[in-house]
Amino acid sequence: MAYSYTWFGRTKRFLMRDFPNFFKNIWKFRTALWNHHWWDYSGTLEFIEIGINDMAKNISIKGIEVKSSRMKKVTKMRRVIEILKNIREDRYFDIVEAEMGRGLNGFNYDFTPSEDYPGYFEMVDKDTEEEQDFKHRYFDRMREIEKKEWDELWDILKGQDLSSLSEKESYDDHYDGSGLLGWWD
Repeated sequence: MAYSYTWFGRTKRFLMRDFPNFFKNIWKFRTALWNHHWWDYSGTLEFIEIGINDMAKNISIKGIEVKSSRMKKVTKMRRVIEILKNIREDRYFDIVEAEMGRGLNGFNYDFTPSEDYPGYFEMVDKDTEEEQDFKHRYFDRMREIEKKEWDELWDILKGQDLSSLSEKESYDDHYDGSGLLGWWD
């Protein structure tokens, strides 16, 4: 019987590796643990972000894989981290503002007494047609970028289809670094 399968080997592995790793992980994922709620997916995305960030850092520094394919993986991991931060921190306002050259000037609403319901008020948009059109374009662009990045996130995690690799093409030339299944060292 191999040493690692004996009660002594399993106990030693638990005490020397698994138990300390548990506490390192609690520390590493402390913000995600704190921010996780069953009603919101943001905490779950934070777990993925922290985990992939740790993988990217360690694979880039300590990885034993060939540098060309290893760094392709790290590049894709960093892109995943960027997308997750954009989603979780709702950075799309800033992205669209930089793209369009100006941001929103706030919301120009007024509350006026309702004619249909006495004693109640209704919210009336006081923006000009130009401003309303700009806001529509602004929010449409935000949703477009967010959807594009959301699709890109899952495409990167899913990985590319390597069945289309031709015999003349080398794996290193074809492989783009995507695919969570291949992100290990």
